[in-house]
Amino acid sequence: MKVGFLHSIIRKEEKLLLKELRSRKGVELVKIDDRQQFFDLHKNDFDIDVLIERCVNHSRAVHAMKIFSDHGVPTVNAPEVAEICGSKFLTTQALIKAGIRTPRCFLAFTPESALEAMDRLGYPCVIKPTTGSWGRLISKVNDRDAAEAILEHKQILGSYHHSIFYIQEYVEKEGKDIRSFVVGDECIAAIYRHADHWITNTARGGRTTNCPITNELHEISVQAAKACGGGVVAADVFETDQGYSINEVNYTMEFRNSIDVTGVNIPGKIVDYVLEVGRK
Repeated sequence: MKVGFLHSIIRKEEKLLLKELRSRKGVELVKIDDRQQFFDLHKNDFDIDVLIERCVNHSRAVHAMKIFSDHGVPTVNAPEVAEICGSKFLTTQALIKAGIRTPRCFLAFTPESALEAMDRLGYPCVIKPTTGSWGRLISKVNDRDAAEAILEHKQILGSYHHSIFYIQEYVEKEGKDIRSFVVGDECIAAIYRHADHWITNTARGGRTTNCPITNELHEISVQAAKACGGGVVAADVFETDQGYSINEVNYTMEFRNSIDVTGVNIPGKIVDYVLEVGRK
């Protein structure tokens, strides 16, 4: 089987996946660097059986996977999954449509309507760009004065990402939340992310410990993955008085800090799934 490996820079996760792929008998690895690749949109000359996507850039990932998929090459993940998970708005819509508990969200298109939405939602609340990762450009808004200042800054910045106002209920996490990893129909592992700061991303210094996978956590994680199209994803989960709540669903997720603490061979599970997709 020929496995295409679409990548940008080779981070720790990519090294682990490449090592796993090279260890599999009967697998021929074809590395595709998105910084060097160009596509003839009228021609299919992709001599691979399946593609695993590990791009850093979301736009490159969506466009490239769409091209491969339309030419009959199965991709992990599907371009539709990347499109949904790459947008916090589309993810929220998918979760709501599937009836999965998620923090209350408002969407606005002007600073004036965004301010009214925050007043309606109540303070503190959180405002995020609809596209982004690693906890960047996320603001906890404690009161109306802070809301006015943040909205003014966003208006002056003027880029597309700051012209859509995604406003979310603030959920008190008491210093931790959960990231669960879903491969196909299974929640394979989960971690607690601990931080003194309200943002718990490991990219921002969050600490990790193993999180036992209860039936409830498994069920809501798999449901969230399927709501976004399934495949290989990671869900950010809040523990609330009403039960688990899904904050976000991520594709091309990082997992370097989750292997040792969970004892799960995450890259091995991902490669198993990719090869299964290729065989089908």
